[in-house]
Amino acid sequence: MQTITAPIYNKNEEEEKKLILREYRALLRGLKQRLKKGDKTLLRRAFEISLDAHKDMRRKSGEPYVLHPLAVARIVVEEIGLGVTSSICALLHDVVEDTEISLEDIEHEFGPVFAKLIDGLTKISNVVDLKADTTVQAENFRKILLTLADDPRVILIKLADRLHNMRTLGSMSREKQLKISSETTYIYAPLAHRLGLYEIKSELEDLALKYTQPEVFDEIANGLQETKRERTKYINEFIKPVKDELLKNDFVFDIYGRPKAVHSIYEKMRTKHVAFDEVYDLFAIRIILDSPVEREKEDCWKVYSIITNFYRPSPERLRDWISVPKGNGYEALHTTVMGPAGRWVEVQIRTNRMNEIAEKGLAAHWKYKEGGVMNPAQEHKLDSWLHHLREILNNPDTDTLDFLQDFKLDLFTEEIYIYTPGGDMRVLPKGATALDFAFDIHSELGARCIGAKVNHRLVPLSYVLKSGDQVEVITSSKQKPSEDWLAFVITAKAKSRVKYYLKEEKRNIGEDGKAILKRKLDHMGVPMSPHNVNELSLYFKKPSPLDLYYGIAVGSIDVKELKDFTVHGDKLEQPGKEIKLETKHLISHEDAAKHKPSKGGGELIIFGESSDKILYKLAQCCQPIPGDDVFGFITAGEGLKIHRTDCPNAAQLLANYGHRVVKTKWAKNKEISFLSGLRIVGLDDVGVIQKITNIISGELKMNMRSLSIDSKDGIFEGTIMVYVHDREELDNLSRKLESLGGINKVERFELPDE
Repeated sequence: MQTITAPIYNKNEEEEKKLILREYRALLRGLKQRLKKGDKTLLRRAFEISLDAHKDMRRKSGEPYVLHPLAVARIVVEEIGLGVTSSICALLHDVVEDTEISLEDIEHEFGPVFAKLIDGLTKISNVVDLKADTTVQAENFRKILLTLADDPRVILIKLADRLHNMRTLGSMSREKQLKISSETTYIYAPLAHRLGLYEIKSELEDLALKYTQPEVFDEIANGLQETKRERTKYINEFIKPVKDELLKNDFVFDIYGRPKAVHSIYEKMRTKHVAFDEVYDLFAIRIILDSPVEREKEDCWKVYSIITNFYRPSPERLRDWISVPKGNGYEALHTTVMGPAGRWVEVQIRTNRMNEIAEKGLAAHWKYKEGGVMNPAQEHKLDSWLHHLREILNNPDTDTLDFLQDFKLDLFTEEIYIYTPGGDMRVLPKGATALDFAFDIHSELGARCIGAKVNHRLVPLSYVLKSGDQVEVITSSKQKPSEDWLAFVITAKAKSRVKYYLKEEKRNIGEDGKAILKRKLDHMGVPMSPHNVNELSLYFKKPSPLDLYYGIAVGSIDVKELKDFTVHGDKLEQPGKEIKLETKHLISHEDAAKHKPSKGGGELIIFGESSDKILYKLAQCCQPIPGDDVFGFITAGEGLKIHRTDCPNAAQLLANYGHRVVKTKWAKNKEISFLSGLRIVGLDDVGVIQKITNIISGELKMNMRSLSIDSKDGIFEGTIMVYVHDREELDNLSRKLESLGGINKVERFELPDE
């Protein structure tokens, strides 16, 4: 397991003072153009308060704590583009929570606006809480989103805080690195994306990948470094004719090639199942024009015309976000053209104004809004999104993890543009249905929707809309939301409203069940206390008391089973109650050596924090083997499960259930074999199966469980299931198979659930 550590900090007191002062002066320089009368005094006061409040505090790296708020303030100003108010709040963002200074003190010193922003930051500062249980964690995320709907500056400062924490994560322990990185991928990167902060979103994702999968990150970063020279040569060759033509047409512009982010290259490798050297679009060409607002659209299309005179475009990969900007305000023209040597090249065309919005997102909107050059349609779009957010969050049933998952999907998906019968445009995520559209217009309209007319043709509720569709919603006063609606609505608003209506219905029916249960418990002489209701919910395997009451009311739970319970004082005890599986079961070295792999993942040895030998299972979703970077996760019903850190479920588990994560590493034990799988693709040739089996069974003497080969049109695809002792053995097998003639690709694949 690779652990990333920060360089050792060793500055003396004098050097520290100089460093702090240098950082403060850099912040002042960044704000130079925006300082009005009295601002400098306020800023100096905030700096002094922060310096004094944190004077005895150190970060994990050993450096003075005050360098953190200073760094956050600089990110807020230099990278997000906010002004004096936000930089003062960034300097003070930790003082209320960490020191004796109160919000009243802040309000007295700086005024109510500052106090309100710092209050918002204090409320959401506990999100990184390893001990918080799941509902607390979801509630914390909800608070973040509420403050975003209230004053977006709070979340922008919070993103700056998170970015600096990610940049300095090397001094944290391995499990904190995993937890914070996963949380960043799970909620902060999507938020940065939704707020149009593409640079920050990319850096957050890259840093998260660096800590969750260091080997993958290093492989891609080194690959980019090694191909830099060749890439620069190709970019120059591509740019030259375009540049000459743009100059000839008197454009004022900047043109350059820029490498794609490490994380986006990793996503391509993962989703397309290709190696680094098979990813061709490692860079994009960017053209930034200096054009007045009234000529922006015309100039961008002229440049598009010049590019397509030299290189043939791919029609299906043209993205026109100038005529219809993205929901977060992003404007640009993207096209993919066939460049020299038969390579597809992405070209992005935008103006200086559009570029600032692309990099500074929401903050740039305010700047242009104040200057009176903001596109009114864009302003409306952003305001309507924040309004939607408020509406969803004020719903009493939105403090759950499934809400967070739904909302996250809303943050990241591509958008489609749908029109009402009156010609008004609504922006929805790709894959949205007619019912999503109805809920988007109004919650009650969604709840009463029985169908829709799309482009004057009658369609069902589940009809998936396409960009440009015109939709008329058909309603009935007799219609009520049903459970099956959840299978096809995809927006957070629709899902949360449907769940709300269903819960209301369930609640009404559940009241009868509650009364039946109360009568039965009264008869047994025990109170209907939260403890007793929880015992019954656990026994009947119901996630909440409401589900228990509902089950009793509809007859799926028989209260006669209560006769099996025992009563101690005023408490119910479950029949045959077992000790919770969260307990650690210690096993000896001798016993461990006997454990062989079983169908559902065997029992093996690992070392936790205290070097205990613990019984656990392998997670089926990612099938880890020794040598993989792993973490332990305490499940409610199956004890400790081991997941790979690059498991598809890792980000969600680490972000939402941090309190259940156990630090783990593999013990050296060659006695135990693990089932693992490889996927092979190659040219269908005589004797290919024999070559493969010779290497596995003959040369490497491995135990193979199965080999499945499927051939089509001269290409074969196969899967091999083998028993290995560790990752080294699996990697060695992969290398040997790759070296065979005709084998094109060998990759590890996840086992299906058995």
